[in-house]
Amino acid sequence: MDRRSRRHRSLTARAFAGLSFSDGTEPRVIDALRQAKALFSSLVAVIGERVVGHVAFSEVGPLALQGWFALGPVSVDPSLQRRSVGTQLIEAGLHDLRARGAKGCVLVGDHRYYRRFGFSVAPAFAPPDCPAEHFQILAFGASLPHRRVAFHAAFSAGDSGATRP
Repeated sequence: MDRRSRRHRSLTARAFAGLSFSDGTEPRVIDALRQAKALFSSLVAVIGERVVGHVAFSEVGPLALQGWFALGPVSVDPSLQRRSVGTQLIEAGLHDLRARGAKGCVLVGDHRYYRRFGFSVAPAFAPPDCPAEHFQILAFGASLPHRRVAFHAAFSAGDSGATRP
């Protein structure tokens, strides 16, 4: 693992430590996505020389959903959480997806937070093993997926059985 990967892993571990919704697998998910070359977009926030935030976007399946991406994990240094670092990373990532011709983005998370970016709860598209009430979608055009989404196998890394970003 290179230095950059170790810094992202450390940041992700610190960002999710002790959070009730975290199963602790987020650093392994990032490692697995990177190892599988499944990161479509990976953005960092830097202050000085220090990486203080990271957001990952990966393709979702099945192949018929080409052009759709999963957002997550989003990691922000605990000392800077609730200071717009995550918001800026997500906005930049969504802008990047649109600029690259993506059809849309999905995630699993708290709708009270993600609705500010335009996400809507969409249980009909949630994978079977995903908490449907937290599955959200943001279409960049008029078309929605034709079927349920499948996250990359890397989301099972570490494995609590969950397949969620």
